[in-house]
Amino acid sequence: MADAFDAVVIGGGPGGYNAAIRLGQLGLKAACIDRRGTFGGTCLNIGCIPSKALLHTSERFQEASTEFAKLGIKAQVSLDLTAMMAHKDKVVGELTKGVEFLLKKNKSEAIVGEARIAAPGKVEVKGKDGSLRTLETKHIIVATGSEVAMVPGVTIDEKQIVSSTGALALKSVPKRLLVVGGGYIGLELGSVWRRLGSEVTVVEFLDRITPGLDGEVGKQFQRILTKQGMKFQLSTKVVGVEKKGGALSVTVEPAVGGEKKTIETDIMLVSIGRRPFVDNLGLDQVGVTLDARGRVVTDAHFATNVVGIWAVGDCREGPMLAHKAEDEATACAERIAGRAGHVNYDAIPAVVYTAPEVASVGKTEEELKAAGIAYKVGKFPFTANARAKTIAATDGFAKIIADAKTDRVLGVHILGAEAGNMIAEAALAIEFGASSEDIARTSHAHPTLSEAVRQAAMGVEGWTMQM
Repeated sequence: MADAFDAVVIGGGPGGYNAAIRLGQLGLKAACIDRRGTFGGTCLNIGCIPSKALLHTSERFQEASTEFAKLGIKAQVSLDLTAMMAHKDKVVGELTKGVEFLLKKNKSEAIVGEARIAAPGKVEVKGKDGSLRTLETKHIIVATGSEVAMVPGVTIDEKQIVSSTGALALKSVPKRLLVVGGGYIGLELGSVWRRLGSEVTVVEFLDRITPGLDGEVGKQFQRILTKQGMKFQLSTKVVGVEKKGGALSVTVEPAVGGEKKTIETDIMLVSIGRRPFVDNLGLDQVGVTLDARGRVVTDAHFATNVVGIWAVGDCREGPMLAHKAEDEATACAERIAGRAGHVNYDAIPAVVYTAPEVASVGKTEEELKAAGIAYKVGKFPFTANARAKTIAATDGFAKIIADAKTDRVLGVHILGAEAGNMIAEAALAIEFGASSEDIARTSHAHPTLSEAVRQAAMGVEGWTMQM
C-alpha cells in the first residue's frame, strides 16, 4: 500500500528542503527525498558552505602571513591544511544535521533514496538497500538542482582534473593550478589556493571574466585579482589535456580558433558552469517539457505542463543560486497551499566571495543600454570611505544605477570588502521600489562601509558629500 502525502519534494537542497519546510508550516503533509544521504544538496555538502569555509580560513591565513605586519602585528604563521579541512567538514556536518532537524520540526518526512516519477501523483523511491517505496501525492515538486558542466574531451577524476568537489578536498597545496572558467566558482576556488601558495592561471572562453556582472565592475575586479597574483588567458578554450608523469599538459587555443599552445599544471579545475540535473526522474515518461538546455519548463508560478508537477531552483530557468531556489521553493509551496507566492527576480542578489567581494542586484548598465532605458549613475570609491581606511580595505567602489526620469533604483553593484552583506540594503530598496534619494537620505552609521552605498546614492543626483 502506498504512503499518502499532500506534496512530495524530489531533492533535498535549498530548493527542496525549504519547499518541504514551508509546506509543513502551511499545514500540508510533505516528504522530501534526497539520494545523497545528507540533506542540504550541493550547496551545503560540496558547494556554497564548504567553499565559504575555505575562503574565510584562507583569507585569514593570507592576512596573518602578509598583512598583519602592516598593522603593527608581528606573527609567525604556518599552514595546517588538515585542520583547515577539518573545520570545513565540521561546519558542513553541523549544517546538514540542522536541515534534517528542521524537516522533522516542521513535520516533513526526510527520505533517503533515488526518486522517480512513475505517474502524475505517484513517486517511487529506491532505497540504498534496494527496497522500493511508493508515495502517492497531489503535488510533486522537482528540486533536483544541477551538476558540473563538462569540457568536451576532458574526464574529471577528482584527483588531478577536478570539479569544484575535488577542489574543496585537495590533500596538499598544488604548486600550479589551472582554472578553466572565469566565473564565480572558478575565481573563488582559485582565490583559496592562491592564498595558500598556488600559482593560479584562469582560462576563460569569453573576452572577460564574470560575464554576468556590470562591465565596469568586472574590469576593475580583474585588475585587482591580477594584482593579487592571478594570471588570465581570456578568449581562450581548452581543447585537450594529457597526463605526463605527475603533471598535466593542457592544450589551449584562441576561442575563434588558431594556433594551439600548451600549459603545464599540476591540478586543473573545471568550472565552466553547471547543467540542470534531471536524469532518470521519469520526466519524459510523464510528459514534462524540457527546454533546449535541459531545464524543466514552468509557468511564472513554477507549474509544469503536467498538472500537479512543479519545479524550482537550478533545474528550471534563471540564475543557479541557492537563495533563488529558496525563494522559488517558498513561493511554490505557498501556491500549492492556495496562497499568492511570488518571486521578484530583479531583487535577487549575486555575490562573488573573493577578497574583495563582488555583489550585484538588479540591472547592469549593459542590460539597460540594450533595453533602451535612460538611467543615471552614482559611484563612490572605498578609498574615500573612513571605515575602509581603518581596516586597510580600500579596493573597489559602490555603484548605483537609477531611472533617469523616476529616480527608481534599477541596479546596485559593489566591489569591496563586505559587499555580500551590504547588497541586502540594495535588494530591499529594489523590492520596495525605492529611489536613489531614499537611500541618500537614509542615515547610515559612521564609520561604516555601508556609507559608500549612501554616498553613491547621493552621487546619482550629483551631491556626493565625502569626496
